[in-house]
Amino acid sequence: MFDKNHVIPIGADHGGVQMKKFLEDKLSSEGYKFYDFGTFSEASVDYPDFIHPVAKLINEGKNEFGIIICGSGQGAAITANKYPNVRAGISWDKEQAKLIRLHNNANIISLPGRFVKFQEAVEMVKIFLNTDFEGGRHINRINKIPVVN
Repeated sequence: MFDKNHVIPIGADHGGVQMKKFLEDKLSSEGYKFYDFGTFSEASVDYPDFIHPVAKLINEGKNEFGIIICGSGQGAAITANKYPNVRAGISWDKEQAKLIRLHNNANIISLPGRFVKFQEAVEMVKIFLNTDFEGGRHINRINKIPVVN
């Protein structure tokens, strides 16, 4: 179970800013804490500027889990997954939120801000944060993810 005393880094572009605000408001009222890397308006921005700081903290092991949001969730995940210790998974529903933790040991959830209902996103984040990695046969697969030269 996720320790609510841990801070969750979160970042979004203009396509995810409203979802980010909703998540922070709802989950903060339940005791979750956030470090918000922005953006803070719907003005057009470049998503990597708000995803890199989240991914960097996860990559360095300074935070256990992160949340990233862009319009489709794709650009945010692509950016975060450039870091060797990051496993960002896109989640469109609660089952995916569970499976990216169970099978992929994802440490960042990437949400499509334009395609998922906000309350559903709240439920997905809770599932993501509170699902343990299954281990077992999945460990060998996770170990094969980094690029081998």
